Amino acid sequence: MTNKLSTLIQNKSQLVQYFTDGIKKNNQLRIGVEHEKFLFNKIDLKKIDYDKIKNVFEILKSKGWKPQLEKDKLVGLKRENQKITTEPGFQYELSGAPLKNIHLVCSENSNHFSELKGVFKAANITTSSIAYDPFNKLTDIPKSPKERYKIMTAEMPKGGKLSLDMMYKTAGIQINYDYISEKDFEKKFKVGNYLTPLTIALFANSPFSENKFSGYLSYRSKVWQETSRGGIMPITFEQVNFEKYVDYAINYPILFLKKDESYHPPNGQTFNDYLNGNLKFLKGEKPTLKDFENHLGTIFTEIRLKQVIEFRSLDTCNFGCICNGPSFFTGIIYGSLDETFEIIKNWKKQEVMEAYFNAPKQGLNTIFQNKKLIEWAKIFLDLSKKGLEKRNELNKSGNNETIYLKHLEEIVNNKKTRAEMLVKQFNKTNDLKFLVNNEENFSYSGF
Repeated sequence: MTNKLSTLIQNKSQLVQYFTDGIKKNNQLRIGVEHEKFLFNKIDLKKIDYDKIKNVFEILKSKGWKPQLEKDKLVGLKRENQKITTEPGFQYELSGAPLKNIHLVCSENSNHFSELKGVFKAANITTSSIAYDPFNKLTDIPKSPKERYKIMTAEMPKGGKLSLDMMYKTAGIQINYDYISEKDFEKKFKVGNYLTPLTIALFANSPFSENKFSGYLSYRSKVWQETSRGGIMPITFEQVNFEKYVDYAINYPILFLKKDESYHPPNGQTFNDYLNGNLKFLKGEKPTLKDFENHLGTIFTEIRLKQVIEFRSLDTCNFGCICNGPSFFTGIIYGSLDETFEIIKNWKKQEVMEAYFNAPKQGLNTIFQNKKLIEWAKIFLDLSKKGLEKRNELNKSGNNETIYLKHLEEIVNNKKTRAEMLVKQFNKTNDLKFLVNNEENFSYSGF
């Protein structure tokens, strides 16, 4: 595929073919999880800077991780199918390998966390797997040296007032799923989008901002709703196919352009202008499939398509509960897709969007079709469980993937999200220090 990506695009059918090339067979379906977390200096809970993350990367190089450079700057690491990168505000991200089941996803994350413990101790770093930086002001956060982030910092606020909060102060979990046909893509795309209000509520884990309760259970989701190029794609509520997705994607303005290892800022022109050879500063040059792939990564919607379908609406959480989101959606997407699609297929755009905008604040009490989302959570958790049982992917102890739903079962049974438990704990002490190193010391069972 790498050589193919350098092919010049002559017509739109090549872009449709790009997505067609992503089709997998049933026995090739994989799950890829990307997990972000905040790293703070232990002494003052300020965000770490480039020198500190570089130090972390240097230590990890001794564990078989290979450096990824941008010009002379160390900006990430790679080891086989795994990548470590940082976001604009030095949020630390592990992009996991595409794996066959949740047992392997959990094992991958658990192994990496063990690998990091000693590294963070040596570097005097403490961590928090909450989805919005609860301590620091936007103006105090160190900035990454990556060139594209400099361009984005200038451009993004023009299209959404909380765009910089998104870049510098949020952390999420992304789950990547394969599709076996164009029709299968449409079902998974719609299911992911229609369930976004429930996803926001069920995985809410970002109630604080600048050392106080923000008024939201998922402030991260509120921020993403007011981010340039974000939200739920309008085409979700129509018949969707690869060509329609292409038409939608190419009409986005270009956010930045990478050519010969240099980044070019935008001038308001769309990717369609580029396809037609009308980019002024490139004098008629046409894009490659790699340019198209890069462009797809600058669309920040809740669900998006590359050659996998990316579910992007989950607040991050700690290593103890990171398996829950992937297990829930794997049961739905790879085990109970048809049954789920039957439930959601006639939902109305207005109802979905209203719940979408209410969910960050109201959580599982959000009303959708005369039911609270907690009631919908029971329905879809049951479908997820059945889907995982049907998959019957067993670990060495003979357990299937339903073992990772425990955390969500507790949320549904207790009718309280993780965010609400955090707010309760904060109200006792009026201090947020319990949020750091919360992989080990958060007491609520199941996390």
